Formats: sequence, structure tokens, C-alpha cells
Amino acid sequence: MKRLLTLACGLAGLLLSSAAAAQPAPVEGDYTAPDFALSSGQSLPELRMHFRTLGQPRRGADGRIDNAVLLLHGTGGTGAQFLSPQFAGELFGPGQPLDTARYYIVMPDNLGHGGSSRPSDGPRARFPEYGYADMIEAQRRLLVDGLGVDRVRLMLGTSMGCVHIFVWAQTHPDFADAVMPMACQPTAIVGRNRLWRTMLKDAIRSDPVWAGGDYTAQPVEGLRTAVDLLLLAGSAPMPMQQDLATPAAVDEWLAAQMARRLPAPDANDLWYQVNASHDYDPSAGLERITAPITWINSADDFINPPELGLAEQFVPRIAGVQYRLVPNSVGGKGHGTHTWAVFWKQDLVDLLARSAS
Repeated sequence: MKRLLTLACGLAGLLLSSAAAAQPAPVEGDYTAPDFALSSGQSLPELRMHFRTLGQPRRGADGRIDNAVLLLHGTGGTGAQFLSPQFAGELFGPGQPLDTARYYIVMPDNLGHGGSSRPSDGPRARFPEYGYADMIEAQRRLLVDGLGVDRVRLMLGTSMGCVHIFVWAQTHPDFADAVMPMACQPTAIVGRNRLWRTMLKDAIRSDPVWAGGDYTAQPVEGLRTAVDLLLLAGSAPMPMQQDLATPAAVDEWLAAQMARRLPAPDANDLWYQVNASHDYDPSAGLERITAPITWINSADDFINPPELGLAEQFVPRIAGVQYRLVPNSVGGKGHGTHTWAVFWKQDLVDLLARSAS
């Protein structure tokens, strides 16, 4: 099967933070493969996976790349989210846990996201339905066939990337030396978590402008409700109570958020991204996870509320797991705690140390 891998260097350096030296721009590229079969029985005539890398691959005595790190983003995001100062500025600099002079960092845009194959490329609502299993297979193909990586030193995922890791770690248990899922639960998405997702999907497709997915302009009213739900799902109650202390402050914040977020998503892309969780439930196979694992959630996460007791239910079934719940605080980031490395940087250091052998 013919596969094409193209690389294009970035044009400028990225300033990560005042505390860290400027990193070189990531190398960007696309891996493509024809006739990508999906679990639904449908296929993509061509799979395109866009990616960014930092650092250089290093080969061990056996000739295999031994310093790759795979970072997996959340729903609606791209690999670029890991270049933010709160993440990269804490992790990628000299002497930091994922120093790019030492590690080969791979940050894909997942299927349906960013520069990878997605409905807005042209098929719109005729794009084949994909699920998390398909997204994981696309990641694997990018690594193995595109980049020549058949094992990673670390796999770290946030939100949707977190649930991908729980599937990865039991489907391909020898692929990662260590795994770090953050902000998810290893069980089917039901209850309130599925409810807000269903409400979001319904809002998009009930907007008359949606026109069966063949809209000539974005269905703004449906997307407005979708953005409202995304803002609630990502909210952190304690800092909001402090920072949005008056009705006027709330109104001003919401207007600013809507102005920034509403123009961004394509309605078909967002619908598919949220719908992709339909096939997720790794709970039956947790005993197959063998890689050292550090699992992080946060107490102020609307999407994964700790009072459900799910972590207590599943931790005893996962060998070698260390679980930590980041406490609620006025400095909390809610569901977004996963990309603020200051909250869990030491956990990553400890995981790398205990999986070094």
C-alpha cells in the first residue's frame, strides 16, 4: 500500500514562556494512506493525518526509535494545544520532564480534527461515521507507517486523548513504556456526560440552517447553544465564583467568550467530534493494561465529577496504576486542568522515573 509522508518546517520560533528558552517551531507534516477502513464497515478513500513534532528521533542499539512521546488532544482540539505556555513552558525546555533535546514529541491532529481528514473537507454530513477505535487506529498508522515508531516512551492524553489511552493501553499493551491519561473515566459515557453531548448534537441538527449538513452558512443558533454547553462543561466553579462576582462581570465574560469561540467551529466537524464517543467503553479490558500508568483527574471537573466514585471502582482493576485527584481550589481550571502542567508536573516526573527500566 502506498503511503505518503510530507514534512514542512515552521517559519518562526515559538516563545513558550518567560521562564523557558524559546523552542524551535515544530516540524509539521501530513501522513496519508488510501482506503482507510472504519469499524462501521465504511472507509475513507484517503486518510490524512496532520501532525507536529518537536525534537529528533533517536534509535537504540536495535535500530528502533526509542525516545518518542505521543501527545493526544481533546475533543475539538488539535496537537497545537500542547504548544501553549502552560503546557510546553513547563515541560519541553532544557532540563524539563519532556526536554525536546532528549525526546521526540509527536502531536497529531486526530481524525476529524484540525488539518486531518474531516467532514468540512467536502463530504460534510456524508463523511463516514467514525469512533474512538478508528481514531486510535489512525494514530497507530501515523506512528508505525508514517514515522517509523513502533513503541513510545510515553503516551499522554487529555480529555478525549485520555479515553484514547485507556483503549490504546489494552488494545496494544506493549506499545508504550508508560501512559498518563488525564481528565476521563475508563467506562462508557453515560449519564450527564452523555446528556450534554446529546444536547449539543441536537442543537446543531435542529437549527434549520443546518439543511441536512449542506448549509451555505454556519448554523449559528445551533452553534451558539453548542458553545454554551462547551463553556459549562469546561467551567471551574470556584474561580468563576470569585472572578465573575457581579451580573455585569458574567455578562461581559460570556459575550467575550462567544465572540471568540462562535466563529471557530464548523458545525459538521463539531457534531462528528462529539459523536465519536459512541463506541467507547474500555471497562471490560482494564486488566489487560500492563504499562505503568498515572491517571489524573481534577475535583472541579464538570465532565468527570469525583462524587460518582468511578475511580474508586476501577483503580483496583488496573495493575501498576497511580491515581491522583487534583483538589478543588480558587486557582483550579476545571476540566482544563489537564493542560496546566503545573498541577501534575511532578506526577509526570515520577512516572518517567518508575518506568525507566
